[in-house]
Amino acid sequence: MHSNHLLLEEPIRMASILEPSKANFFPAMTKIVGTLGPKSRSVEAISACLKAGMSVARFDFSWGDSEYHQETLENLKASIKATKKLCAVMLDTVGAELQVVNKHETPISLKEDAIVTLTPHQGQEASNEVLPINFGGLAKAVKKGDTIFVGQYLFTGSETTSVWLEVDQVTGDDVICVVKNSATLAGPMFTLHASQVHIDMPTLTDKDKEVISTWGVQNKIDFISLSHTRHAEDVREAREFLSKLGDLCQTQIFAKIENVEGLTHFDEILKEADGIILSRGNLGIDLPPEKVFLFQKAAVHKCNMAGKPAVVTRVVDSMTDNLRPTRAEATDVANAVLDGTDAILLGAETLRGLYPVETISTVGKICAEAGKVFNQDLYFKKTVKFVGEPMTHLEAIASSAVRAAIKVKASVIICFTSSGRAARLIAKYRPTMPVLSVVIPRLKTNQLKWSFSGAFEARQSLIVRGLFPMLADPRHPAESNNATNESVLKVALDHGKASGVIKSHDRVVVCQKVGDASVVKIIELED
Repeated sequence: MHSNHLLLEEPIRMASILEPSKANFFPAMTKIVGTLGPKSRSVEAISACLKAGMSVARFDFSWGDSEYHQETLENLKASIKATKKLCAVMLDTVGAELQVVNKHETPISLKEDAIVTLTPHQGQEASNEVLPINFGGLAKAVKKGDTIFVGQYLFTGSETTSVWLEVDQVTGDDVICVVKNSATLAGPMFTLHASQVHIDMPTLTDKDKEVISTWGVQNKIDFISLSHTRHAEDVREAREFLSKLGDLCQTQIFAKIENVEGLTHFDEILKEADGIILSRGNLGIDLPPEKVFLFQKAAVHKCNMAGKPAVVTRVVDSMTDNLRPTRAEATDVANAVLDGTDAILLGAETLRGLYPVETISTVGKICAEAGKVFNQDLYFKKTVKFVGEPMTHLEAIASSAVRAAIKVKASVIICFTSSGRAARLIAKYRPTMPVLSVVIPRLKTNQLKWSFSGAFEARQSLIVRGLFPMLADPRHPAESNNATNESVLKVALDHGKASGVIKSHDRVVVCQKVGDASVVKIIELED
């Protein structure tokens, strides 16, 4: 992976661009989150998605009940077993989402310059004159001239099922709007987004809490995607709620930034969250189009420097209905990787798209190509400068391991870890080679029974760029008083050889704890 590392700043022989890419065991260093739904929930479909490169499965509770999602999750477990590929689970909350419910799913045609009323009276039928919504406070939140967007759930922007409304007047609880473009709304549910307007709804709703405390606890979910995060307090409240739910105290919270309010409080949110999801669909409505790229680059940079995963959404919308992305989309995916994104999140493309597997495969290939020209040297220097001196003990070890691996052209970095923190810190410095994170399970007890930790930590690596986890045998300690851990190391090396990442005479950098000391060592493999 490291040997054919190019830089865009260096002269590239144009003919070399046409050379076919070499197949690799790890499809790309950048990870792919796939949303499972009607088009991607069978064992066959999920198995194909895993083989194509999906490492996190997202379950979106804005639609479908717990029973439906449980069925999909059981299929995911069967697929993991069949393909022998690890996959983490992400639960996406509903949060402060405004919805228009179309009970009878009758298509609603709206004509430009017509008048339509948004009402909180949900008993009314949705029509081209009235759209019932799930929120009683919209009339208090908006004023004349405000813009409201209504679109198909997980709209892609390319379909003719998105409509812009302008608030004309507010009458009691009703909001009367002028239709700005002709469109036909289709489907059982539409998303409503009031541009740059504060919506007084909780970030974690009662429905979300019920789903997390039942479905989430039952399935020991790895990540929560906290929709419509607007303040650091939203993350703190969610963390407090999870802390009372047994194993879910280990679940990581990814704050989903969807509006100007979240953007304004971004720095405080980043401090509290375990990772950030840049929800470019809603952000693209809230922000002027010319500002979207600026927020993405600034936000991803801040996540990189904090060593927290940054996830970008809405990259290949057109693949919902087409086998190939547009040129702009292909470039957009590559630019997200060059910006430093950890993972690409696919929504409508895999949930209801016609080509879920092809989409994952295509995005993976673009990520792999972009990864080859990522300027690691410049990135490393920027990160070291940002961290400053004196570095913490762990940070110094992590950056040294990456520097050593690049200098000796190592094929892989192997890191022994219990919490996953050391491996994540190594990944923060974006080495050009994969980081094999060997998670050593720890024995723990709740006074009733003994159990091993480690599975959460291993799966949570699956959203971090360049990090590939394996769970070690619990009989081998994480720390050792002799400077070897040979048996665990042998298992890791064998895994690397079997997957084709490590070959004879390769150099491998190993990062491990020996007693109280952290050690970075370089191993040269024999035949």
